[in-house]
Amino acid sequence: MKRRKVVTSFLYKNGEILLLKRSYKVGTFRGKWAGISGYIEEESSLEAAIREIKEETGASEENLKLLKKGLPFEVEDTLNNTVWSIHPFLFLFKGDKIMIDWEHERYEWIDPKEIDNYSTVKNLKKTLFDLIEDIDLNDENLKF
Repeated sequence: MKRRKVVTSFLYKNGEILLLKRSYKVGTFRGKWAGISGYIEEESSLEAAIREIKEETGASEENLKLLKKGLPFEVEDTLNNTVWSIHPFLFLFKGDKIMIDWEHERYEWIDPKEIDNYSTVKNLKKTLFDLIEDIDLNDENLKF
């Protein structure tokens, strides 16, 4: 199996997280709901996360605040003959506008408890809840 390092980031705003539905133009997990994800190139995982957020949502770095960097973990994907090393991040989004690129068909802001209503990429729910487990999402400092 090949090994790939990727980031998966979630944007959080006013009690909701951003989910993106992957388009049929991408190489993997077509039609599945996901966070903002992409390969780690010759950069740190945090740099990759910010780059992917900019590319996939149009959000500027000034509108992002890192809330948590999760522990990397691996997912074996027999369908794509790949072991994904996933580096998760949670950001507070202070902006107003999301502009998705060709990698996604649409997006939705959802209450994290609603994630089971979406057909997601493997381990997305666990990734999300590991990130938000010790964060008080009702904290007034996290609202805009």
